[in-house]
Amino acid sequence: MSSVETKYEWSRKDSIRTSIAGVIIALLVVLSQVLEKSQTYGSKAATSLLIGVALGIAFERGRFCIFCIFRDSINERKNYGLIAIFTSLAVGAIGYTVIFGIFLPVPGKEQLPPSAHIGPVSFALVLGGLAFGLGMAFAGACISGQFFRLTQGYLRAIPGLIGVIIGFILSFNTWNFLYRNFIEGAPKLWLPHYLGYAGSLAVTLGLIGIAIYFLITRSNPAEREVHGTGEIEWSQIRNSLIKKRWNPFVTGTIVGLVGIAAYLRIEPLGTTRQLNTIAQNIGTKYDLYPTLIGLDGLSGCIGAAVETITNNGWLVIGFFTAALAASISGNRFKPQIPTLKGTASSVIGGILLGWGSFTSLGCTVGNLLSGSQAFAISGWTFFLFSFIGAWLGIKFKLDKIE
Repeated sequence: MSSVETKYEWSRKDSIRTSIAGVIIALLVVLSQVLEKSQTYGSKAATSLLIGVALGIAFERGRFCIFCIFRDSINERKNYGLIAIFTSLAVGAIGYTVIFGIFLPVPGKEQLPPSAHIGPVSFALVLGGLAFGLGMAFAGACISGQFFRLTQGYLRAIPGLIGVIIGFILSFNTWNFLYRNFIEGAPKLWLPHYLGYAGSLAVTLGLIGIAIYFLITRSNPAEREVHGTGEIEWSQIRNSLIKKRWNPFVTGTIVGLVGIAAYLRIEPLGTTRQLNTIAQNIGTKYDLYPTLIGLDGLSGCIGAAVETITNNGWLVIGFFTAALAASISGNRFKPQIPTLKGTASSVIGGILLGWGSFTSLGCTVGNLLSGSQAFAISGWTFFLFSFIGAWLGIKFKLDKIE
């Protein structure tokens, strides 16, 4: 048997795993129909679940772990993960432009598009981004990455997510100080206020195009050879869909389109609102949730605590379950039992992730993706400083704690 045939072989176990994954996805679709008819949840919950399913598959199959992408670029010049991020931002920016034009035809100086993640640009945002980046290094993934890496057997994600909730509770108790001293009065910088929609889109796509060209030319030659041929093995299509890592342009396009659909039908993408709700309920129970000032006028992955599962909660359920199905089908679920040191590192990282995301009003999905796609300078600021935080964590080898 040739090396090519060995690489793309398909076994009976592969068929069984893929069948199991198919059943899981089918059950999620059935659940969405149940939610659609439910008086408690309704169509928004059903749509959120399906959006989560699409996002979970794209993240798992495209290896869309933001920290892993940052680490690969910093350590090995493997830049195609960053290309996937920039592709998703470009696709999302195009879709957001169309939606903004419908909801807010003229981007007047005093108006912002409804519910878009456009936050104040302040020193608190810088601190939040840096903390989030360091948290990724300690915990091995961002918040959404904790969910989908858990589906691959990364059991350190469990203490990491517990740490995220602790971090949220801590952030509740630092919020009022930061708001009064840094956030209140900080500008909400939105490019269309200065350049209009056409100018904002042109500048955004131009800068993204330059970044992608730079990343391709500076990428590790071996990676460029894998992703740059553009060849599709039509005779091995199932292997390409299930086993091989998806092309970064495909992954980024899917993530961008999912982000557009989420904003149009429900709200901008985010993965922390449900965790924030859990943290609020715990904080309230143990008198650790003070009255927070200034939140009413801010957008992002925040919201009042509720007893039922939020729309964001259904998105996370769909995301996790679909990513698990994709992981099972590709035989990527390999449990890794965490050590005591690794568990402690994940908890510390989770605390930084939770504190940083609430302080920044979003994580790498709700802020970096949704914010940047919406032409918010806050999104790009979070992108920059979370990358710097991750870079510092990698240089100090915080990601090597095991």
